[in-house]
Amino acid sequence: EETIFALSSGGGGASVGGGATAVAVIRMSGPCAFDALRELLSSSPKGISGDGKLPKLPKARMASLRTLYDPLTNNNNEKRDPLDSALILTFPGPNSFTGEDIVELHCHGSRAVVNGVLSALTHLNSVPIPATTSKESQQNGRRLSLRPADPGEFTQRAYAHGKLGLVEVEALSDLIVADTSLQRKQALMQFDGRLSRLYMGWREELIKGLAHAEAVIDFGDDEALDPDEEDEDDMDGDGGMSIWGGISPRITLLRQAMERHLADASRGELLRDGLRIAIVGRPNAGKSSLLNLLAGRDAAIVSSTPGTTRDVVEVILDLGGVRCTLLDTAGVREEKEEGVNEIEVEGMKRARMAAKDAHIVVGVVDSTDYERGLEAVDELINGDGDFNDWKKDSILYVVNKVDLNSDTRENGCLSKSNSFGISCTTSEGVNDFLSVLTKQALSLVSRSNNDASSTALSSLEGSEGAVITRARHRRHVEAAADALGRFEVLSGQGYMALDMAAEELRLAASEL
Repeated sequence: EETIFALSSGGGGASVGGGATAVAVIRMSGPCAFDALRELLSSSPKGISGDGKLPKLPKARMASLRTLYDPLTNNNNEKRDPLDSALILTFPGPNSFTGEDIVELHCHGSRAVVNGVLSALTHLNSVPIPATTSKESQQNGRRLSLRPADPGEFTQRAYAHGKLGLVEVEALSDLIVADTSLQRKQALMQFDGRLSRLYMGWREELIKGLAHAEAVIDFGDDEALDPDEEDEDDMDGDGGMSIWGGISPRITLLRQAMERHLADASRGELLRDGLRIAIVGRPNAGKSSLLNLLAGRDAAIVSSTPGTTRDVVEVILDLGGVRCTLLDTAGVREEKEEGVNEIEVEGMKRARMAAKDAHIVVGVVDSTDYERGLEAVDELINGDGDFNDWKKDSILYVVNKVDLNSDTRENGCLSKSNSFGISCTTSEGVNDFLSVLTKQALSLVSRSNNDASSTALSSLEGSEGAVITRARHRRHVEAAADALGRFEVLSGQGYMALDMAAEELRLAASEL
């Protein structure tokens, strides 16, 4: 198997588009990793294949400061040019991340250093390896075999060598790209094997039931297959002749556990993928101003000219640990109004689609034009039959420009439930609105709407911290639960359906 190498930290190389950093980590993994390190540590112009003098490697898992030398040195000097002074760590396999020999080079993070080390490793491909043992001396033509790693190949090798399961690999991917604290905590809970242990426990229970069924098929049920179930069966009044004994009740409990696991309103997926919050309303209501205020920067153009925003502008926010994508949309008004053109009509279509796909909708209404503004928001929400009831409960009304209308509350502008009076110019009421918006986001990833900020993390810790975070997980658990439902029907039909009931158990186990 080839030895692979790659820059494992951010910044450093021009090839990855990064800038300079204080430290860059370059990782090697494979059977030739230690030999490649020896070559970089050798100051001899001929390398380790020239004078046969092998540099001493650092002790395993102990950091050592060494000088790396450039094998591309092309001069008559007695010594190679230095590449960098680097901190070196070695991890002999199989006790490493990938299960192979691993070398980590902690170099300075400039582009010159990183590119120099990567070029040196590329040059080492096909360099002869000197024999260090009598066994190796009998093997002619041993050469280094290094190449740049493909994306995710280190993790792929960890999976291939049994160091990580598929669920842990997915959790590692989530952890690497986590933007918020709750995403990080959810990924760590999955990475430590909680979800795998839950699914393996279910699978073991199914295998026990399947073994029971196969034993009945092969040997009949003249004798109790499980001594612990004999008394329980007699209490049922069937003389111990029940085909499934105590297996059927346990399978029922298992199916109920799966259904509880599935009945989470996709909270794990929402936390992993993030929420979408659409800001909608009439032109000049202050949607772009609100987006800029919440983002803390000028992300969208603000103008008094109606229809300035044509496309959807996206900004990423961290609301209480929940990753949220804030969407500024085009103003919605009647297409027959003066000044509306086909480009603005397309923008309004995209605004409606953004609101339809959003998890939370913020309707912005101009307090100086309250009636028309509220009508436009309500028409967008109620006029689309695709809006679900739960989404209608996730609508917040923001009455903007209260600084221009001192009678906002007296005029009934805040009569709507979940309505807030704010001013994007003076920031009046913005903190109260942001607090409620954060609670609303937390409630969508929590088990309870009460005190959502304190229950968001506890919801992750349900079922021993195991929550569904991907559609793939949900699809397999749903298929397993459906198979167990069919088993419950067939298990009550006696010997005639014994084979089919056992097959449903096998199908459920295969899904896990």
